[in-house]
Amino acid sequence: MATNRRHFLKTSALSGLTFAIGKKSFAELYCMRDHSSDKNIPLPTYPQLEWQDSELGLIFHFDISITAKNFNGDNDIRETFNPKDYNPRKLDTDQWLKAAKAAGATYATFVATHFCGFLQWQSDLYPYGLKQAAWKNGKGDIVADFVESCYKYNIRPGLYLSTNNNAYWQVHNHYVDWGKGKGTAKQMEFNRICEGMVEELCSRYGRLLQIWFDAGNKTPAEGGPDVLPIFEKYQRNGIFYSSTKRADFRWVGNELGFADYPCWATMPNAAKLSHTSPEWGKYLGTGDPGGTIWSPAMVDTPLRGTNGAHSWFWKPGQENGIYSLEQMMQIYEHSVGRNSNMVLGVVINPDGLVPEGDAQRLAEFGELLNKKYGNPLGIAKGEGKNVTINLKTPQSLNQYIVQEDIRFGERVRSYVVKGQLATDDWIILDKGSCIGHKRIASVSNPGKFKQILLDITESTDVPFIREFMVL
Repeated sequence: MATNRRHFLKTSALSGLTFAIGKKSFAELYCMRDHSSDKNIPLPTYPQLEWQDSELGLIFHFDISITAKNFNGDNDIRETFNPKDYNPRKLDTDQWLKAAKAAGATYATFVATHFCGFLQWQSDLYPYGLKQAAWKNGKGDIVADFVESCYKYNIRPGLYLSTNNNAYWQVHNHYVDWGKGKGTAKQMEFNRICEGMVEELCSRYGRLLQIWFDAGNKTPAEGGPDVLPIFEKYQRNGIFYSSTKRADFRWVGNELGFADYPCWATMPNAAKLSHTSPEWGKYLGTGDPGGTIWSPAMVDTPLRGTNGAHSWFWKPGQENGIYSLEQMMQIYEHSVGRNSNMVLGVVINPDGLVPEGDAQRLAEFGELLNKKYGNPLGIAKGEGKNVTINLKTPQSLNQYIVQEDIRFGERVRSYVVKGQLATDDWIILDKGSCIGHKRIASVSNPGKFKQILLDITESTDVPFIREFMVL
């Protein structure tokens, strides 16, 4: 049975930036959750379903430090710069989003303000941003341009901002005076600034897939700003990442591009939803099958992440640090293929563009994904313990892909994949535990098979298999 890349990613049609499966939107499908259970199974929200189905995203990193030629791969600096040095004359967000589209990404995030504290949108919150820049005579708004380009290329937009570090306000680890000013009048002033940033970004640019706070956001109880009510007012269908009050997804615990296996989408009800909490942190890579909170894993890694490079921001001479296609495919299969979301960090150079080599590698990756996963040998779906794929002629297999219908939670606890040979003998091809949103695994048996059986050997309730596919 032939299919295509969009079918594989379950993002077949973007209409008004609402993902759809077949002819039904996620909103419609979410409302159709009628397979009730008498067990207390954690369930995802509608925004979490959208986020998990998005699967592959890019995050674009750019800041005034790049135009000021202070090159630090992590942008971990405490300097401020002359806003007049900010003048990326070739900056083109369409070029960025073309690269995202070519890679097969379905969403993208822009670093609206990073550790420099430079505001890359039109804001009067403090005088260090695009209003003071030479670029476009102080009239530019990269956030607006970015979101418009996302709409143009049918990519879901998200925004990242830092309230944990801000060189302009001398903030480090969330607090002013380089981390020593918790509870001071200056901290209260900075908290109001943070609330203003969130209100501007959440209210001006339409619906966003997510707001991503670098290293989380401190709550008022911790001496930080009160941003969650603002987010929930303007972005009620968005993803919030994160604070001790709400963590719609979790960081997987590394920036190397892999989740552990198994990797469950549920987490324990820790006192603090933070990787700094021992109860929470020890489950970052694996999740907790007995957890009561739905918070799936996000696997982030920079595209320039090999050969000694690990750069979220542009640095000269790091072209050989771009992941190879083989490495990128491994990252994909060890993130998306392990019930997680894959996020690739993409640098923007001083001209304001995705470098040519980086853009080329992203396009090659998209082509490889389509080639590898675009034409499965067979597809099936079903309810209950067994799902079978019947092949027209016996076929050798390389991989299988299986998805639960996670509207009803993660119900599968163990499974076996079996293949029936032309001789009618059945042999075991693979065993696993967690399926969740998606499991991708290899099949090494050299035989040719006419039927493939997914046998769910343990589940917490009736399992619902959204799709079972062999390649």
